[in-house]
Amino acid sequence: MVNFKTIIAIEPGKRGGKPCIRGMRITVGDILGWLGSGMTINQISEEYDELTENDVYAALQCAADRENKTIQIAV
Repeated sequence: MVNFKTIIAIEPGKRGGKPCIRGMRITVGDILGWLGSGMTINQISEEYDELTENDVYAALQCAADRENKTIQIAV
């Protein structure tokens, strides 16, 4: 299992302060959007050869962590 905190960073001034992959300009949101549009992890890795499978999993972990911390559903 990948620790997303070793792969994802937020840098002021880069992509509006959004979480990015390993210092690149590719954001967690970019990866989520590609997955949401139907791209597979293999397709993403082929299209963006600087990304690894672990980068994609780290983006998913980061999004899940953020979701779990920020969303409160009234019951």
